[in-house]
Order: sequence, then structure tokens, then C-alpha cells
Amino acid sequence: QVQLVESGGGLVQAGGSLRLSCAASGSFFSINTMGWYRQAPGKQRELVASITRSGGITNYADSVKGRFTISRDNGRNTVYLQMNSLKSEDTAVYYCNTGATTKTGFMYYWGQGTQVTVSS
Repeated sequence: QVQLVESGGGLVQAGGSLRLSCAASGSFFSINTMGWYRQAPGKQRELVASITRSGGITNYADSVKGRFTISRDNGRNTVYLQMNSLKSEDTAVYYCNTGATTKTGFMYYWGQGTQVTVSS
């Protein structure tokens, strides 16, 4: 099993910054692409950013390009999301996601989510 624990959410004024972290723990052979998703009230969960295992390829939603940066530390099995120039529309619960290979095979895992609230 793999556990993903997010941290770093909170309340921030528009234009401010936050840094989210997501640490993977448990018994696994490898962690593949890691990503951040978000879900605002009444809306579907959407991909915010993802990063491949090597960190060589990143992908961003158009709405966050130029403002958010995803990175990872494979030695710590941790993925980060640096969020700058935050807007009220960034308010949502942010979830970490990854695919991992364990002794039972390959599965996708989700964290419990961390709330980000941007006040205007």
C-alpha cells in the first residue's frame, strides 16, 4: 500500500503564494508520474500539474501556466507545487496523485486533500 500525505494548504490573499507538498510512504517498488489535481465546490476534479519520474517532463493546466511550478524529490518520494500569483479561482481542495508499483501490482493512489483558499 501507498499513503500520500499532502500539506501546505491554507488561506492566502490574492497575489500571494503557497507551497504544497505531498509525501509518499509505504511499501512500494517505484513511484511513477506524480500529479496535483484540484476540485472546487460544484466542479469536477481537474488536473493542475504533473511531473514524470525523472522530472524531465512537466504538464500544466492552461489556467496555471506561468504561475505554478511542479517539482519532485525522488529521494524523499515527495512532490511539490509552488503556487504564485494566486487568484480567487484557485480556491479548491488540492489532491496529490501517483501511480505506484507494489507487490500486488500497479495502482493509482490519492491523498486526502488539502484546502487552498484565496481571498480577494
